[in-house]
Amino acid sequence: MNEKTQNRLRRARRSRSKITRLGVHRLTVYRTAQHTYAQIFTPDGSSVVVSSSTLQAGVLETGKHGGNVDAAKRVGALVAQAALAKGITHVAFDRSGFIFHGRVKALAESAREAGLQF
Repeated sequence: MNEKTQNRLRRARRSRSKITRLGVHRLTVYRTAQHTYAQIFTPDGSSVVVSSSTLQAGVLETGKHGGNVDAAKRVGALVAQAALAKGITHVAFDRSGFIFHGRVKALAESAREAGLQF
């Protein structure tokens, strides 16, 4: 693993330990160059309650790229709708060590607009 990845995972570990102490559902974001993923975990982190990504059918229009801000906005809205359908309204945002900028920020703002509180 290169140093950049190690630093990101170190930041993620630190924030996840604080979120675990809160005891709330955790909205986790992961991004690659091609796709954006979002999952909501139970407060103890044992299982995934809701998930959404740019790989799902209907998220991207044909011929569109999944590694951009528009795709992240759609993923954020979808994960928020699914969470609200399951009765989850409050979550803690876990950015997985990524900077709160660009796609990560777009996903978070889209989830907030769709009704999630964090």
